Amino acid sequence: MSIIQTPSVTSVPVSFEVYPPRDDAADAALHETIAKLAAVDPSFISVTYGAGGSTGGRSLEVLTHILRETRVEPLAHLTCVGSSYREAASLIREFLDAGVRSFLALRGDPPEGGGAEARGDLESAAQLVQLIDRVQAECSPYTEEPIPGVPGAARVERRRHVDIAVAAFPNGHPRSRYPAEHLDALLAKQAAGATLAITQLFFHADDYHAFVARARAAGVEIPILPGIMPITSPSRLRRVVELTGEPVPGTLAVDLDVEPTVEGRREVGIRYAGELCRAVLEGGAPGIHLYAFNHHRTVLATLAEAGVITPIEETT
Repeated sequence: MSIIQTPSVTSVPVSFEVYPPRDDAADAALHETIAKLAAVDPSFISVTYGAGGSTGGRSLEVLTHILRETRVEPLAHLTCVGSSYREAASLIREFLDAGVRSFLALRGDPPEGGGAEARGDLESAAQLVQLIDRVQAECSPYTEEPIPGVPGAARVERRRHVDIAVAAFPNGHPRSRYPAEHLDALLAKQAAGATLAITQLFFHADDYHAFVARARAAGVEIPILPGIMPITSPSRLRRVVELTGEPVPGTLAVDLDVEPTVEGRREVGIRYAGELCRAVLEGGAPGIHLYAFNHHRTVLATLAEAGVITPIEETT
C-alpha cells in the first residue's frame, strides 16, 4: 500500500507554464506533469515557444495533447522573433486550426549572435497581438460539429473569439529607454486587443501591488496576473537574476546558500514562493500563474504552502 498526495481543486484561479520536451524521452514525464496540474482545474496551461521556431512543432504537440487529454485551456506562446508576417500568420493559423484559442504574445529576444534578420518583421508585442486578432478574424466565424447518429448533419456554433495575454514588467523592462516605457507598451498591447497581462518574475509582493497601482492610474484595465517561480537552488536564482535584471532577493539568496541539502533548498524555495502567493492574493491579485519547469510537485507544493490547495491522502 502506498500513499499518493492528490491536490484538491482550487477556488483561486491558478495557471501554469510548461515547455516542450527537448527529446522524445521527456514526453512521458511531461504528460504526467500535465495530468497532475490539470487535476487542480487550472484556468489554463501555457506552453512556451522557442526563439526562431526551435520548438514550434513540439509546442503544437503539447498544446494538442492538453486539448485532447484534459479539460484545461491550452495557451500558446508566440514571439515576434525570427518570423516574417507571412510565417507568423501561418503559424497562428496552424494553432487556430488545431483548436487553440488562447495565446501569449511576446516580443521575445533574438537568438544569440543573430543579426537584424533574426528579429523578424514584427517589431513589438502589440503588433503581434494585432496579427493574432486579424488572422482569427479571417477564419470562418462558425464551426461545425457532427451530430452523432444523424449522418450528414452538423451542429453549427459561432467560433469563440481568441484570448490574447501579454507580458508585464513590475520593475520595468530591462531594455526600457525611459522609466514609464513598459507602461506605455502595456497600454499599446491593451489597445491592440490584449485581454490579460502576466507579469515577469518579481520577488516582493509590494513590487507587484505598486506596479498594478501605477498601471491602473495610467489606464490599464485588463487583469494583471502575477507570475511566480519557486526557486529552489542558488544556481537557478543567479540565472533568473541574470535574465530578468531583478535585484537579488537577499533573504532567499542567503537561505538557499546556507542550506546544505537539495531537499532543504527545495523547502526554502517553496516556503518563499508560498508566502509570496499569499501576499499577492491578500492584496487583490486575480489569481496565480506559476512557472512549473515541467515538474508538478514543486508548484503544487507551493500552492499548498500558500493555502490555495489542500493535499488529500489517497491509498492505493
